[in-house]
Amino acid sequence: MMNNRQLADTFTLIANLLEIKGEIIYKTLAYRKASENLMSLGREASEYWKEGKLEEIPGVGKALAEKIDELLSTGKLGFLEKLKKEVPEDLASWLQVPGLGPKKIAAIWKTLNITTLAQLEKAAKAGKLRDLPGMGKKSETAILDGLASLARRSGRIPLGRAYPLAQEIIGVLKGVKGVVAAEPAGSLRRMRSTVGDLDILVAAKDSSAVMEAFVNLKGVSRVLGKGETKASIEFTDGVRAQVWVHPPEKFGTALQYATGSKDHNVQLRQLALDKGLSLSEHSFTRVKGGKEIFCATEEEVYKTLGLPWIPPELREDRGEVEAAKANKLPKLIQVQDIKSNLQTHSTWSDGKLSMLEMARAAAKRGIEVIAFTDHSAGLGVAGGMKMEDHKKQAAEIKKIQKELRDEILVLHSTEVEIKADGTLDYPDEFLATLDIVVASLHTSLRQPREKITQRLLNAVRNPNVDIIGHPTGRELMPEREAADIDMEAVLRAAAESGVAMEINAHPSRLDLDDGLARRARELGVLLSINTDAHSEGDLDMLHYGVAIARRAWLEPKDVINTWSTKKLLDWLKKRG
Repeated sequence: MMNNRQLADTFTLIANLLEIKGEIIYKTLAYRKASENLMSLGREASEYWKEGKLEEIPGVGKALAEKIDELLSTGKLGFLEKLKKEVPEDLASWLQVPGLGPKKIAAIWKTLNITTLAQLEKAAKAGKLRDLPGMGKKSETAILDGLASLARRSGRIPLGRAYPLAQEIIGVLKGVKGVVAAEPAGSLRRMRSTVGDLDILVAAKDSSAVMEAFVNLKGVSRVLGKGETKASIEFTDGVRAQVWVHPPEKFGTALQYATGSKDHNVQLRQLALDKGLSLSEHSFTRVKGGKEIFCATEEEVYKTLGLPWIPPELREDRGEVEAAKANKLPKLIQVQDIKSNLQTHSTWSDGKLSMLEMARAAAKRGIEVIAFTDHSAGLGVAGGMKMEDHKKQAAEIKKIQKELRDEILVLHSTEVEIKADGTLDYPDEFLATLDIVVASLHTSLRQPREKITQRLLNAVRNPNVDIIGHPTGRELMPEREAADIDMEAVLRAAAESGVAMEINAHPSRLDLDDGLARRARELGVLLSINTDAHSEGDLDMLHYGVAIARRAWLEPKDVINTWSTKKLLDWLKKRG
């Protein structure tokens, strides 16, 4: 019987094919909404079906309920089979190509009679697309670039999707009687931007209750395997998770081993051998005599090796073992070090809350300074502000600051668009009147490397710009590659100008990534960790940005958001 994921995929396919066919928009939206609702259901649609309550699923009316019924009864859908005769199914995969919409797909298919991505690439390389209506050489090149981008996609799970699910699982497992500890492992515990399957370790003497709780978690579509101490499951959205149960006295070695990375662990095993020990996931064993040494905590593992505990975010074999040996590990930044949030949005552009509501929500979370960086006019899709709107916003800030008093300081700011021609969306004279200016790329991200690099350099060198927002333009949800930018040149320019580079903490971006953030630190560039919050819930995303900063070896002194209000304002005044 079809699970929620399969039903959702079916409705997404229908929506995609209808779009390519040219069907009216409300029909395609109905299928997309149903797909989203099926993916977020807390139980299987088949359970509603058995109870005769399909129409109780949000977004599912009589017509869609009948289609779900047919799918669950027969595994097929007559409507979809008929649609696939009108529009080849393979064309739906073309929509994954960045910049290729349904109208262009339909035009290429009908004119050239091709249906596969391989045929599309061949036609583009042969120059057969440029002469089609509405196309051209640029469009043809963009399609080839999009195909190359699609081929590079990893299929890994974004951190912002994996982390909350793992925390839910851990919360349930910690409630099982006899469980001493439960922790994420693997790349998730190292807080990489994307992860594979979710790995979770549990410390308990009896594994049976843990196994039962795990395989019966909410949202599980199938159990892939279940043994005495290990189980694997798949959720309705396709995410897979594994759990291992270890005795509490061996939990430290097991957690260290499962956290990795592989190269970090190779280093530790060699250190163990140098001390006459063999290190496995279960214990240390003396090479001579075979006596085992158990470690209940990771601290004991590292102590046995003569090292201080190394934070999981650093365990990538990037010099952390050598730094630990020399007692030179960085004192990594923590969420509680952050005092200001310097990129947020309100109802003045595309935010969900008023400035007063957002400011109070930030203050409740311990933030002392908030900057409202509502979009500039050029980003019309985000309700960007005209210059005359800023006078009204400034007056509102003055009013709410009186109401807030010392609760939080509100800065009048902007996220100004770096336009396709390399200029900023507001004139310099106006930017100079604002408390803080964040400059960002949102459009024309597929320009040639030299051109888009120059756009960013222009902003970095503008004395009115204080922070470069999400510098590479990458997105993780939905997946979009970073722009092709010479970031070494940009970071060197930032070091010269004193502008700060942002680590955008929103899990849809996490930009800069840890590699570029660490390089920025090496060059003496200041970093700024901001949530890019558009709602109150977004303010709770700060820990993702801090995790990226920790992976980049950043200490509080490297990040302007940790500064006192006086130091931050002095810095801004000096820049102004």
